[in-house]
Amino acid sequence: MTGYTDTIRRWALDLSRSGPLPDADGIGEVGLGENEVGRRLAVRFALRVRDEIAEVVRFEVFGCGFTIAACAAAAEAAEGNSLEDILALAATDIDGMLEGLPAERSYCAELAVEALHGAVISAWKHIPAVRKELNPLEEHGPRGSAADPAYRLLMETPAPPGIAAEDRHLFACLFSAAARDPHEPAAALGLGLEEVSAILSEHFPGIGRADLERHATPVSGPPPDSNPEVLDILLFHVPLDESGGRVRNAQRLARIIAARAAHPGHLWVAMGFFERPELTAAIRRHLPTLAAANNQNMRWKRYLFKQVCDLHGARLCKAPNCGVCSDYELCFPPD
Repeated sequence: MTGYTDTIRRWALDLSRSGPLPDADGIGEVGLGENEVGRRLAVRFALRVRDEIAEVVRFEVFGCGFTIAACAAAAEAAEGNSLEDILALAATDIDGMLEGLPAERSYCAELAVEALHGAVISAWKHIPAVRKELNPLEEHGPRGSAADPAYRLLMETPAPPGIAAEDRHLFACLFSAAARDPHEPAAALGLGLEEVSAILSEHFPGIGRADLERHATPVSGPPPDSNPEVLDILLFHVPLDESGGRVRNAQRLARIIAARAAHPGHLWVAMGFFERPELTAAIRRHLPTLAAANNQNMRWKRYLFKQVCDLHGARLCKAPNCGVCSDYELCFPPD
């Protein structure tokens, strides 16, 4: 399975057609309904049209790098072409320009095309904007709960001495989230089989991998590739113990965050937490210098990938600094 290929990275960094378009003739939006800003994936396309030709195409997006790449490719494919030709564009055309999105990210091309087509309809019908809802399957609400069978199995074990209740909850959430994925649970968490066995033994006595796997979803393929630079950033913040080695649970959490950040949607949802603040609480406990570095409480996935962009001198934000950006609440939501 491919992840951020060189082609996708190149498109994701092509912001030549990003940003607002004043006095647009057509606007198409996906996932920007009332109360959705900052909660659901959002794509907006705007067109300036002359003689049925899209002379200028601009996009705005709040989403992952795959969605940004899909929007950039769709904008290039549309600009300079007739409205009729733009309506003929399909998600498969955008996927081809990107040389193949990962299967679990194919919806990114669909979102881009859907918003672009909405902009064409807006221009043709001379209406302010065409807004569409996201597929309900792409909702970003919590999927973990105390009623989850895998979570219950783990939390009903006796608490071992010296193991914090917060860590039992943390790993129970993570294991139950991995069990819901169509991937091998250890790989879905970025861990080896021995590490999974060790966590179970330390935190949930009497439970082995076989017990957990009885609750697992059938495997249909490998998990998404994690970004090695994200992992490096996380490992840098793992504290050392008295012997100079990395603190075990902190290192585990770093690897798991990198693995789960490769999944679509919010990171806290991918990690199986019941509520968003639980992710920040776990990072504060185990990766305190990382928590301190994110001193403005930016969304964690956004923060980590922004660090990667900063390492390469790239800039995906549309404002020179966060305080003056109109999308401030997308990156810095209240808990």
